[in-house]
Amino acid sequence: MKIIILTLMIFLNLQAREYKVVFDCSSSDAHYVKSRMWLIGKTMDMIEKKGDTVKAALTLHGSCVAMVSKDFDMIVPDEEVTEVQQSQKYLKALSKRKNISITVCAMSLASNAIEQSEVLPFIKISSNSFLDTIAYQNDGYALMSFK
Repeated sequence: MKIIILTLMIFLNLQAREYKVVFDCSSSDAHYVKSRMWLIGKTMDMIEKKGDTVKAALTLHGSCVAMVSKDFDMIVPDEEVTEVQQSQKYLKALSKRKNISITVCAMSLASNAIEQSEVLPFIKISSNSFLDTIAYQNDGYALMSFK
């Protein structure tokens, strides 16, 4: 019986896949960004539900960086505040997962007049998110780009 259980466990482990993905967001469309933050979580859930594992990274740069600011309502148009609030909720939920790294580009923060001290505490700051994305790809991560 032990041999059967051990064989079954080995077989199941051989069947499990590891997904490695870097989600790259630079979109200025607040509604689209909100939907992508939701989709990242759902995608990771679906992978894990199948019994597979996922290692993910989320890089934020360009116009996508407003949602990492504690005081984003001062830098986004009034009609986008609700969308950005929801994006932040999804981001916060993602940050609680152990298998995802969330990084914002320091150059994009500067170009969007966001002080690094205003970045949400669970977001890592990178000097250049392009370099991070390249490194992830070199390590075998699939690129999912949100533009």
